[in-house]
Amino acid sequence: MDGAAELVFCVNGRKVIEKNVDPETMLLPYLRKKLQLTGTKYGCGGGGCGACTVMISRYNPITKRIRHYPANACLLPICSLHGAAVTTVEGVGSTKARIHPVQERIAKCHGTQCGFCTPGMVMSIYTLLRNHPEPTLDQLTDALGGNLCRCTGYRPIIDACKTFCKTSGCCQSKENGVCCLDQGINELPEFEEGNKTSPKLFSEEEFLPLDPTQELIFPPELMIMAEKQPQRTRVFVGDRMTWISPVTLKELLEAKVKYPQAPIVMGNTSVGPEVKFKGAFHPVIISPDCIEELSVVNHADDGLTLGAGLSLAQVKEILAEVIQKLPEEKTQTYHALLKHLGTLAGCQIRNMASLGGHIVSRHLDSDLNPLLAVGNCTLNLLSKEGERQIPLNEQFLTKCPSADLKPGEILVSVNIPYSRKWEFVSAFRQAQRQQNALAIVNSGMRVFFGAGGGIIRELSIAYGGVGPTTICAKNSCQKLIGRPWNEEMLDAACRLILDEVSLPGWAPGGKVEFKRTLVISFFFKFYLKVSQILKTMDPVRYPGLADKYESALEDLHSRNHWGTSKYQDVDPKQLPQDPIGRPIMHLSGIKHTTGEAIYCDDMPVLDGELFLAFVTSSRAHAEIVSIDLSEALSLPGVVDIVTEEDLRGVNSFGLLGEPEKLLETQEVFCVGQLVCAVVADSEVQAKRAAKRVKIVYQDLEPVILTIEEAIRHHSFFHGERKLEYGNVDEAFKVVDQILEGEIHMGGQEHFYMETQSMLAVPKGEDQEMDVYVSSQFPKYIQDIVAATLKVPANKIMCHVKRVGGAFGGKVTKTGIMAAITAFAANKHGRPVRCILERGEDMLITGGRHPYLGKYKAGFMNDGRILALDVEHYCNGGATLDESLFVIEIGLLKVDNAYKFPNLRFRGWACRTNLPSNTALRGFGFPQSGLITENCITEVAAKCGLSPEKVRMMNMYKEIDQTPYKQEIDATNLTQCWKECMATSSYSLRKVAVEKFNSENYWKKKGLAMVPLKFPVGVLSTAAAQAAALVHIYLDGSVLVTHGGIEMGQGVHTKMIQVASRELRMPMSNVHLRGTSTETVPNANVSGGSVVADLNGLAVKAQAAFDESISLSATGYFRGYESHMNWETGEGHPFEYFVFGAACSEVEIDCLTGAHKNIRTDIVMDIGHSINPALDVGQIEGAFIQGMGLYTIEELKYSPQGVLYTRGPDQYKIPAVSDVPTELHVSFLPPSQNSNTLYSSKGLGEPGVFLGCSVFFAIHDAVRAARQERGLLGPLKLDSPLTPEKIRMACEDKFTKMIPRDEPGSYVPWNIPV
Repeated sequence: MDGAAELVFCVNGRKVIEKNVDPETMLLPYLRKKLQLTGTKYGCGGGGCGACTVMISRYNPITKRIRHYPANACLLPICSLHGAAVTTVEGVGSTKARIHPVQERIAKCHGTQCGFCTPGMVMSIYTLLRNHPEPTLDQLTDALGGNLCRCTGYRPIIDACKTFCKTSGCCQSKENGVCCLDQGINELPEFEEGNKTSPKLFSEEEFLPLDPTQELIFPPELMIMAEKQPQRTRVFVGDRMTWISPVTLKELLEAKVKYPQAPIVMGNTSVGPEVKFKGAFHPVIISPDCIEELSVVNHADDGLTLGAGLSLAQVKEILAEVIQKLPEEKTQTYHALLKHLGTLAGCQIRNMASLGGHIVSRHLDSDLNPLLAVGNCTLNLLSKEGERQIPLNEQFLTKCPSADLKPGEILVSVNIPYSRKWEFVSAFRQAQRQQNALAIVNSGMRVFFGAGGGIIRELSIAYGGVGPTTICAKNSCQKLIGRPWNEEMLDAACRLILDEVSLPGWAPGGKVEFKRTLVISFFFKFYLKVSQILKTMDPVRYPGLADKYESALEDLHSRNHWGTSKYQDVDPKQLPQDPIGRPIMHLSGIKHTTGEAIYCDDMPVLDGELFLAFVTSSRAHAEIVSIDLSEALSLPGVVDIVTEEDLRGVNSFGLLGEPEKLLETQEVFCVGQLVCAVVADSEVQAKRAAKRVKIVYQDLEPVILTIEEAIRHHSFFHGERKLEYGNVDEAFKVVDQILEGEIHMGGQEHFYMETQSMLAVPKGEDQEMDVYVSSQFPKYIQDIVAATLKVPANKIMCHVKRVGGAFGGKVTKTGIMAAITAFAANKHGRPVRCILERGEDMLITGGRHPYLGKYKAGFMNDGRILALDVEHYCNGGATLDESLFVIEIGLLKVDNAYKFPNLRFRGWACRTNLPSNTALRGFGFPQSGLITENCITEVAAKCGLSPEKVRMMNMYKEIDQTPYKQEIDATNLTQCWKECMATSSYSLRKVAVEKFNSENYWKKKGLAMVPLKFPVGVLSTAAAQAAALVHIYLDGSVLVTHGGIEMGQGVHTKMIQVASRELRMPMSNVHLRGTSTETVPNANVSGGSVVADLNGLAVKAQAAFDESISLSATGYFRGYESHMNWETGEGHPFEYFVFGAACSEVEIDCLTGAHKNIRTDIVMDIGHSINPALDVGQIEGAFIQGMGLYTIEELKYSPQGVLYTRGPDQYKIPAVSDVPTELHVSFLPPSQNSNTLYSSKGLGEPGVFLGCSVFFAIHDAVRAARQERGLLGPLKLDSPLTPEKIRMACEDKFTKMIPRDEPGSYVPWNIPV
């Protein structure tokens, strides 16, 4: 091994040579900072979100083939790229050269909103098309499984990709053998012509064709290098780490002998996250490169031998081929492995991770190890001493020294034997989300019956996720050998397994009772499956299953999506160049897809720039005894550490009432509170130093985490908020029945794809400063920075070009962090950048408020609710933030679509020791609306009516007044409800669901429909003001700036449509620059669905100026009239109402708690749409975000108040596979004109609540399961309705069989806040 080698690879066809490469460098920072290719984004740093996807191409000199695959740049060490070609989004196409069809179609099909995830989406599909120019829909959804998007709800992205498929436009689900296109859209009535609706949001005819011959070729130079270069080990030596890349098996063994402790890294998907998130450090890493023996595929007589260096994606392809060729009885194990490989991680990780790495890592939730263990696989090892074989068994999986690899040994390949006749193997798993999520419990099971006769000869069962390693139920299996395969055996087996695979109540990961239930539910599924096969093999001897049980074996997931949207066409009399009402593409759509759209962190590094990293509290409530900064300050590159001391006199700022401290060095009130900030020359140095700040705490009492604890301690912000209407107490005396109940609703993380980002640049004179920040509220940033620097606001200019998603989470905390960053920049006279990592972001910034709702309803037997008394408690966290405002909005909107003649609402914001919760899309309404709907569902159950009947009966009719005495015209509410009933064929499908449920015992369907009345407005006229500036230049071009922030909702696009109409000129003449406090002062926060409304009215007001007077004018809209008096409980807080309805159908698996969204129909009344494409996008995106809120998104805190869920691997937002198989959105024809912008309505937020139609559909399915099992009592289901809650609510003999822990006898791993 000679000295340091040269690293040679290509990026977008250009050769890169690195002489002194640091082995710790990952591809992502290298692309972004070194090569200035900022199209590839940082989203999570752990391979979980796909924002950093690139295409890697490698040439194999032996097979002479090129392999293209997607990979996560955040986990790829650049040292592993020698000889590879990297393609980033910039290499696929750009507006300067030409754009690629993938980029064009995603943009034109409206598949971008904030655009931050788009380059990753483009790369995933681009790579798929390089390998399969005409992909199937399954390949498509598979390729997108590792990419998350928080804005669009995926449907338009799937639409764009479908245009590349062989069969475009067809749902491919050919039910009853008939194509959906032949029978009218799946029994949807054809759209009536008279309605003038235009169902297409884009026209496919105009798209550029995909021409595979036009793609970048693999660089010939790299090919020659691979063919000719003498192969020898490459060594890269960095400051702290050495990277060794052996190219032959002999050299690999030598390196392993020399460094026995060094891990062997192939894809870095296991070692990488441990180094990044768990602080592991390896001074030496061995990374074999192109060693032939590690990628063997050998078909022998007794089975298949696979090289340990094959990627999981390659293993998947190999197994799929083998299954095609061999008889089924030989491929049982391969079928089972293939099933798990389909859902294991995302496409990128599967292409990076190796089979050997997966096996040797032995993660406790490994999906493949349980299967390989029951399949009697053996491992082929090699060392200097020679070859050796060991079984992949329980001893190996528990790392028992006698059964493990010795220090100098490496795993070369794995033997996977064929299955035999009368041998059956199955795989099971259940996770929080269908795809790209670690299993909660997984399992591999195998049984062998010898020559038939149904007597168990061999039985092998292994579980993952229920212990520190993969657990094999050896003793149970031993005791069952010799027994016949029947019900008695099943019963005995369940008891034996529960006994052997035991899990303590405090087990890490929580969900203990759910895990115990899954362990035996999986065995029951295996029992059913084998019984069914035995019946087909010998129908006389084996009775088989009851018909009602058969569906237990089918998987829930049909993957092919299709959807329709139906909206108003523009008036034929409208001028062709007038863009209002047309589905215009998002202004930045093309730039999003080419990676040319610049976000805050994409701005180039400035001269002398410093980086700031925060040090946060690790205790929920404590006094800080001392802070020792000496070690941190002594590290190289550290310039300063900003503490409360430095901020004397300017360390607090109030946005909504009570001031909040910026830094806290005396007493901390939550984990994640900002204590001090390290300023250093680079991000790496700042982060390293932040870890070395030593803080000594003295814990304080009480630590209040949950709402219940806050109620006990009377820990509230201010007093209660109250609203009364009618006479509740009198009404309770005359009703037929009274019911009381409560529902708990968990919080939600914003999960904007772009983390909190800011850059403060001192101008060097007059104390001026430019602050570039990803924020929804530039004016607030301007104010808080000015106050912190003690300068007038006119010296601070805050610029926001665009925001990579915000949803309410980039206001208050963003301001505090920007102020500290600006303070450091001002103190040192140098630019300072601060970009949070995903984990820090989730820890420091709160999310949606968890809620506890208690209600008492008085109603008549026919379902009319006459009296309602409701109490709301929200978990506000450690500081006030917007909690009170959330409670107020929640109270004002608690009636949703219903007229309750007598009601009393009270609300409290709880002060707890958690990071402060804040605004999140929907702002209190998704919680308060759910509480009301839950109450209605219970009333319906008590009356023996369907919830839909009770909803209809209590709805607002025509002209009425709300509890705060504002007039409402509910005509369109009724209209939406009726329309939704019709388009969703509700009554027909209700019958079909009931029929399905009567025929299936272990699978149930549910159907629910929910109405929506969403009042739009922001409670005060002052908060609804907006301004715009329009410059008209002499060449006829126009420059518009306004106070709204572009965060994905398309507000800039709508503003240009407005300017184009008002100034009667084509949109191409109008340009819009980013939002800045320099051009439009005092603009309000962007949020509450009113951004386009308010700023559009300002652009319109301005354009109405007589152009001859001034070519530059400021338009100002003084706000809708709105006010609310809490003393009298009266007011006119909202400007208008958005109405809607959604109907959802789901199917649940009663044995595992899995659910599938089958179909959703949404009808919205949005007035005259300014841009139907953007509006449909807002509704769908909000709906999917709401669906996540009510079903799979679960925040977990430890009993000490530490957030566990700090990234996409622990916190699951909806992925492509969660979108309803059918999603139909339609708009009501516009009716009355209002004083909103062109009679349009804001609809960024209302759709979130409609996600609860899925919650109530699951509720309906669970109720059906319980009724069949004779459980007729009330059903209490909290939100989110995770697989755990669904499974535990479907009580059966298995949930009764498991051991239960006494509450209080152990400390649980997590607590519900």
